[in-house]
Amino acid sequence: MSPCTRRAVLGAVLAAPSFSPSRLRAQGRYPEKPLRVFVPWTPGGATDIQMRTVCEIASRHLGQPIVVENRPGASGTLGPQALRDAKPDGYTLSQMPNSTFRMPALMRAAGMAPPFDPLAEFAWIIRMVGYMGGVVVRPDAPWRTMPELIDHARAHPGKVFYGTPGANTTDIVLRRVARQAGIDWTAVAFRGAAPNLQATLGRQIDFSAETSAWADMALEGRIRPLAVWTSQRAARFPGVPTLRELGYDYVAESSYGIAAPRGTPTEVVLAIHDAFKLAVHDPQHLAVLARFDMPVRYLDPEGYADDSRLVNAQEIETVRELGLRLGG
Repeated sequence: MSPCTRRAVLGAVLAAPSFSPSRLRAQGRYPEKPLRVFVPWTPGGATDIQMRTVCEIASRHLGQPIVVENRPGASGTLGPQALRDAKPDGYTLSQMPNSTFRMPALMRAAGMAPPFDPLAEFAWIIRMVGYMGGVVVRPDAPWRTMPELIDHARAHPGKVFYGTPGANTTDIVLRRVARQAGIDWTAVAFRGAAPNLQATLGRQIDFSAETSAWADMALEGRIRPLAVWTSQRAARFPGVPTLRELGYDYVAESSYGIAAPRGTPTEVVLAIHDAFKLAVHDPQHLAVLARFDMPVRYLDPEGYADDSRLVNAQEIETVRELGLRLGG
């Protein structure tokens, strides 16, 4: 069957009323009890807040509570690891961060067996959103633009240090920029956004490469963004250019969604998809996305499965090209 035909068939199935959440409930088929969703990050961060909001809205459409369970650690892979061992009945799901693909690639490159195969052990349900992030400096930093910062790094090789929220995270984009610009700057991995940004404000490092945790600080004038690595300028920061506009064709939105264990029945996957699709586009959820400058990046089950194969191949190539290692 051709890709166009498969997509047409899926579209017809998604439109069929027999698979709507309400119809499945009426038939007593699914769901008959609360769902559990793993969020492999600590409570209170942008991803946790976004996931709790979208799950709360989706639960209304499914007619059952959705319990969010935080599983932080192991670079965001503890959720997928737990999902791999769950029963494929639609009652256990997980948020699927980009590390679902990067960590197995890093482990294979180190000669280690990864705890799961991202392409073989999951049923991809819906891709929902992406991240906004960028390069930020102190308000009194001498560099007013990203080109000025790059020129400074070029004139001072090996003497410019920047922070990231962890090893093999936001430094991936900055490594690519450095390679293209012919500069040498050094990443310093912190344990999360707060210590990363504080190190910039405290002058321990020159700048931070960080996700949207800096947005409110920038609006208050406590930090200054020089560039973002989204595909378009952030709505709240229309004066801040994208890296692509500056001649560095790198987009790092790290879009994510939810998945179930492989073998979950198709009708259940589609019921979950339908509920979460409604939730993604709900005004309550969109308000949360606006708060964190997170773009909607919706894909249906087939599109998300196709995207997972693409991202997996990209991560394998990134590890090889940049010589990435576990732990940075």
